[in-house]
Amino acid sequence: MTTEDNRQQMQSPSYRLPALDQDFLLGDSMRGVRFLLEYAKAEEALRDWGVRSTIVVFGTARARPLDAAAEDEAIGDRERKQLARRARWYEEARRFGRIASERGGAMEHGDGQRDNVIATGGGPGIMEAANRGAFEAGAPSIGFNITLQHEQEPNAYSTPELTFRFHYFAMRKMHLAMRANALVVFPGGFGTLDELFELLTLQQTQKAPRLPVVLYDESYWRSIINFNALAEEGTISPHDLELIDFAESAEEIWDKLVASGLRLPSQSP
Repeated sequence: MTTEDNRQQMQSPSYRLPALDQDFLLGDSMRGVRFLLEYAKAEEALRDWGVRSTIVVFGTARARPLDAAAEDEAIGDRERKQLARRARWYEEARRFGRIASERGGAMEHGDGQRDNVIATGGGPGIMEAANRGAFEAGAPSIGFNITLQHEQEPNAYSTPELTFRFHYFAMRKMHLAMRANALVVFPGGFGTLDELFELLTLQQTQKAPRLPVVLYDESYWRSIINFNALAEEGTISPHDLELIDFAESAEEIWDKLVASGLRLPSQSP
């Protein structure tokens, strides 16, 4: 019981229970603990939901559906074409989310496990589209959000109980990679490129098992990255080019994944 004699001791920060002391938990010395917490919280929820494997979908946050893109009237022809192209990306990501969820095993099956569950960065644009497709199929999907300076909010289609928020990019990337059966990458910017090359490097260096990687809209990818030049200059092996494939529709993405060895429920361990 607090008395005048021990009030200062009772109110001292050192007397707080460590688990309830935010100043302590958010200090530099506890960074490793915060890493562990970000790993453990998402891991526990994913296990509770029986998520055994995922299909990770990356892409620009700046794509919008056709009806939203059509609302922009005071723009030039070039901007209008860009909006229309990004709207096409959005719609194909949405279709793919639905196809993968219906065919890949995201619905719980006999052993209580779910396979090939759509997993995204949880935000708008392509991420929203893929989560939306899964939602429309009646399947769960995952949103691995990140805290940014201009706050990213989760889209409205990831399963609420599987919508997470991370402070550390590294831990977010780990969760995106560790259950992935496949990677589907729609056109995007720096963040998309970062995530794409992170997973390609893990495969190139055999730090992660080989998995199908399909890039949507080959003309976009060829225009921003000269993959063949990397091999021609000897900075990657010609065999590294086999790590990626291209597709022009949601259906073709699915076909390429299956042809490349995507593990389906009956093939899962």
